[in-house]
Amino acid sequence: MSLTLSLLIYNLLLPVGLLFMLPGAIRKMRQRGGRWSDLWQRFGFLSAEHQRLIAILPPGTSRLWMHAVSVGEVGIATKLITAMLRQQPGLGIVLTTTTPTGYALATEFAQRQSGRLVVLYSPLDLPGVGRRFIQALAPSQIVLVEAEVWPNLVATARRQSIPVSLVNARLSARSERRFQQLGFLIKPVFSMLHQVLVQEPEDVARWTALAVPAERIHHTGSIKFDPQGAAADPAQVQTLQGILQTAGIRADQPVLLLASTHPGEEALLAQMTQRLRQSHPCLALLIVPRHVERAAALVEELASLGIPVQRRSQITGPCSTLLIDTTGELRAWQELATLVVVGKSFLATGGQNPAEAVMARKPVLFGPHMENFQALIELLLAQEGAVQVPDISMLEQSLDHLLLTPAECARLGVNGHAALARHEGATLKTVQHLL
Repeated sequence: MSLTLSLLIYNLLLPVGLLFMLPGAIRKMRQRGGRWSDLWQRFGFLSAEHQRLIAILPPGTSRLWMHAVSVGEVGIATKLITAMLRQQPGLGIVLTTTTPTGYALATEFAQRQSGRLVVLYSPLDLPGVGRRFIQALAPSQIVLVEAEVWPNLVATARRQSIPVSLVNARLSARSERRFQQLGFLIKPVFSMLHQVLVQEPEDVARWTALAVPAERIHHTGSIKFDPQGAAADPAQVQTLQGILQTAGIRADQPVLLLASTHPGEEALLAQMTQRLRQSHPCLALLIVPRHVERAAALVEELASLGIPVQRRSQITGPCSTLLIDTTGELRAWQELATLVVVGKSFLATGGQNPAEAVMARKPVLFGPHMENFQALIELLLAQEGAVQVPDISMLEQSLDHLLLTPAECARLGVNGHAALARHEGATLKTVQHLL
């Protein structure tokens, strides 16, 4: 199928899809702190203040546009941007993101970049919108983080001779099969990409099968798994240590961290922790829900189960169970944890990324549903760098064993870190391909 026909079909289906998703998108926007005024950016209309900030950025080849969908991709983007600005201080970058939580994290990062980074909401991929955005930004290249390729944007950039790169690209076997089923629509778009920088060697063949020329695909490793720059901000860690002290949690107490949990998991895992406390009375529990807007409902749910809990932002006194209702702190909380349990792996499908906790040399445990990170999970399990359990009962037994054997905890942490060490240098390799 030709690109013209592919775009025609896409543009006929896209408005229908957007209308279908609109109610949910508005609900999430309001729950996560988004503003109605931000919608104008989605259609490529920028405020006078944003236009002023963009005008200050260096022009020509020293200006690029990077897109990162949400919090996880923004974390990768900030790591990459830090390395790029260190190597080329005269660079100016516009970073777009889709979600309010991603926008908040990106904005916080931009405040430390001395005017070299402007944060915007990403435009909708409607005909003409991308062209308006490109005209306003005038980038020399566009960098997409991980998986989001917009047909209209890529086609517009191609017509204006602006290269579009996909970095830290990941493609599971399941995603490849799904793309292959829609190959007649997708392949003409993927074939326009300037380069695809992939995480794993096996990804090269997968992207080649989707019509990306082999000479444009490069194995760089995973930026997220790259030990360089993976450490938490020491100042943030120190701040959170103060939070723990305020809650009466001592530095020598074992801390169990539930990372990026999804609905239903918090109650089950908190009840499991209550049972563990019969043998480990000093065990502290930190719950980091994937979506912080659920915090108030979670406090009520746990209280109804007889589990005292306080919100991280509203600590009033000693409490051994904290609900983290702030964003951008997960990496630092993992640094302070004794054990980390990965959310979305027990009651939902797909799992959350365990890499940051592994890079912090923490013993990491997860349930049976880690489908979105299959290659990483296979690597960690093969190197005995993590523990996978079939259910909550086995998780409780494994945690009890690890709390009784600190040497085993340390071994898991060391093994996991060593398993990801092969991605060392991925950030700099990516920078070299882009710059």
